[in-house]
Amino acid sequence: MRPKTKAITAAVTGSALGAAGLAWLAMPASAGEAPVLPSISAEELVQSVLATKTPALDGTVRVDNNLGLPTSTLPGGVSVNVDAAHVYNDGNGNSKLSIEQGTADTTIIRNGTTVWQYSSKDNSVTKTTATEHEAPPGVQSDPAAAATQLLAKVRESSTVTVEGTARVAGRAAYELVLTPKPTEHTVLREVRVAVDAEKRVPLRLAVMTYGSADPALQVAFSDIEFTPQPASEFQFTPPQGAKVTERQAKPEQHEAAGDLKVVGDGWDTVVTGTYPAEALAPKQGGGRQVDPRKLLSQFGKPVSGAFGNGWLISTKAGSALVTADGRFAAGAVTEQTLIDALSAK
Repeated sequence: MRPKTKAITAAVTGSALGAAGLAWLAMPASAGEAPVLPSISAEELVQSVLATKTPALDGTVRVDNNLGLPTSTLPGGVSVNVDAAHVYNDGNGNSKLSIEQGTADTTIIRNGTTVWQYSSKDNSVTKTTATEHEAPPGVQSDPAAAATQLLAKVRESSTVTVEGTARVAGRAAYELVLTPKPTEHTVLREVRVAVDAEKRVPLRLAVMTYGSADPALQVAFSDIEFTPQPASEFQFTPPQGAKVTERQAKPEQHEAAGDLKVVGDGWDTVVTGTYPAEALAPKQGGGRQVDPRKLLSQFGKPVSGAFGNGWLISTKAGSALVTADGRFAAGAVTEQTLIDALSAK
């Protein structure tokens, strides 16, 4: 499959998890009594999180995925099944993320204006370089920063409260809760962010849906140390025999392939775009032929309307509408909101 086709297929299926990259974080709250902390207002806590620069850290992240998304056979190899991940940050913008998925490992290193991505599955390396004043696109390797980004995106369309305290990864934290305002069309009930009381860094993020007391998606540090990291941690040398692809980041790459467009804002954010015809063509995978159209029919609900015909793929935290004529819309919203987004000019 060509890189552009992979990118679009990933967007079609992966974006169903919701906007702003909800696909990171996890682990049940640590056991033990809730710590006693000084009282703080929701606005003060939010402001302190947004103003905090991610410090130097070394942490293990676990992901608890109860989305109900059939990841093992999705076209494009998209998966939100992560066994474990390790995060490093030097506090100056350099970061490293190591992800374990079964027998395969993926390593993503951001060092200055260069991003290295290595997959042990096929021994491949992608090196992306940007200009001095433009960060390389497409990689968010720090779950704390991802939670902060989400907080900034939905705070204006949310009712924000502080609901007690918790202990996460052995550290005292405030429980920040963001609830969509009644005017929002999201399928999410709330998002809970555990914020480190001392460092003001998000330690855990839980995505809550209606009808369940358990998170649909939870991402958190299981252990974390705020200590200086050696420069060697953010250096990378391709393994012997690895296939290395080099590319120069361009401004238009931030929109990704397939003319991606963002419709709406806050909780109602929907990503729309197009995908090439070959994205749904039968292909060989894992020693067998995979037919994406049959998979869409199996896991999706046939739908039709002014937009034409297509399939609706639903998870607990969002949905994606894939049309037969090469378009898609995805977000943590209702079916009608996806349909409206496809018609937006």
